[in-house]
Amino acid sequence: MGSRWQDTGAPRGDDYDTRWQKLAAAGESIHGEADLIESLLRETGGRRVLDAGCGTGRVAIELAARGFSVVGIDLDEDMLATARAKAPELHWVHADLAEASDHLNGEFDVVALPGNVMIFVAVGSEGRVLEQLSSLLAPDGLLVAGFSLQPDGLTLEQYDRLAETAGLRKVNRWATWDRQPYDGGNYAVSVHRRLT
Repeated sequence: MGSRWQDTGAPRGDDYDTRWQKLAAAGESIHGEADLIESLLRETGGRRVLDAGCGTGRVAIELAARGFSVVGIDLDEDMLATARAKAPELHWVHADLAEASDHLNGEFDVVALPGNVMIFVAVGSEGRVLEQLSSLLAPDGLLVAGFSLQPDGLTLEQYDRLAETAGLRKVNRWATWDRQPYDGGNYAVSVHRRLT
């Protein structure tokens, strides 16, 4: 199906990772997503994570280092090549999120979509992506997505409606990965639970 990400001129693979390396070298925290996902897993007693739209594996690799069972899936082979080079021991899947259940077995306690994944999937595939990812969640599992709210882009109202159709119920929304309250800004982190 493709994605809007593939149509961008954004850096890929090792070039993409350079930004994060520079931030880390400057003393910036680059693991806010992993911190939140870990706290959700600890609250629920979960261990299994699907990093959906994993890119070069920054979040997946960090969660694995913290002792969680992690699988990464992405459509961009250049990004996955970097992830595989950094952590060959992890399971990396090359696939479209709109067809995720065709490529993955088992259930996940958390499906995470950090890094603006939802605004980069193919136009019109957002509902299908959420249905596929919801089907991979364990009962009461959580889907966590952070993305920019852009003019003429996916709105939170649309996202919540698509999530509900996919069998998910909103349980939290923040403005940042460190749980700052959401007050209508241009970025949101949403947590939805799979209905049993």
